[in-house]
Amino acid sequence: MRAITVRDREADDFGLSLTELPSPSPAENDVVVEVHAAGFLRGEPDWPSTWTDRAGRDRTPSVLGHELSGVVVELGYGTTGLTIGQRVFGLTDWARNGSLAEYTAVEARNLAPLPASVDHIAAAALPMPGLTAWQALFDHAHLQAGQSVLIHGVGGSVGSVGVQLARETGAHIIGTGRAADKDLAASQGVNEFLDLGSDRLEDVGEVDVVFDVIGGEILDRSTALLRPGGTLVTVAEPTRVQPSGGRAIFFVVEPNREQSIELAARLRDGRLTPQVTAVRDLAEIPAVFAEHMRGRIISTLK
Repeated sequence: MRAITVRDREADDFGLSLTELPSPSPAENDVVVEVHAAGFLRGEPDWPSTWTDRAGRDRTPSVLGHELSGVVVELGYGTTGLTIGQRVFGLTDWARNGSLAEYTAVEARNLAPLPASVDHIAAAALPMPGLTAWQALFDHAHLQAGQSVLIHGVGGSVGSVGVQLARETGAHIIGTGRAADKDLAASQGVNEFLDLGSDRLEDVGEVDVVFDVIGGEILDRSTALLRPGGTLVTVAEPTRVQPSGGRAIFFVVEPNREQSIELAARLRDGRLTPQVTAVRDLAEIPAVFAEHMRGRIISTLK
């Protein structure tokens, strides 16, 4: 099968290439998915899990990509809950070969059924931002109707989904980003927009929840914006400045079938739209990395 792999952690391009690999075999409780569309992050070659498994053993050549949408073609021993021929989507394990391949083996529990009316490209763009925003806002911050939430980076894929989920909850949403993000943010449900290039973050006032995807100085300054009992959640890095009257949580997104089902229902019903900046064939993905293309790129394989 064809796959996008990295081979050399020390090389400038990480030895990234379109490679022929043997098709995977499913382990116990796995399925093999014929991948129709895949999402990825350009920072994946910097992740330790891209190069070693959980026991610290080298696993190169490593297949990049951790979001996928496709069709189940093989079941591992003991696998339940999915069937051959079923349309699925989900988030793959960080320390195993990923989704930028014609076939990938995935734990069945990491996949969710994909409604027949949902396009594979949209589905492949959903798992990472969708689960990240869901877990940040609901699992960790317990966002409720009537609360105020400050969402950083609303022009990005995670922040955009966060806005759409918070809007459904009935929260008052303050979004930050660049000036060019303002119109999109308003169309998706942001009540107040703050241009980080020209507006003062401190003018936001106190909020119940902060959802950060930026880190650095923005994260440090955001801790002072929490009202007593509030929650700051970040996926960028652990906080260096602790909030005086609330709590700060750093987390890494995890696959979750039940949450994926909820997200898929919103996608099917038109209540949620993940970002897709461009669609590229699998063979074009090395150029995407080499040219440092910005935005949300989805690879198609079928």
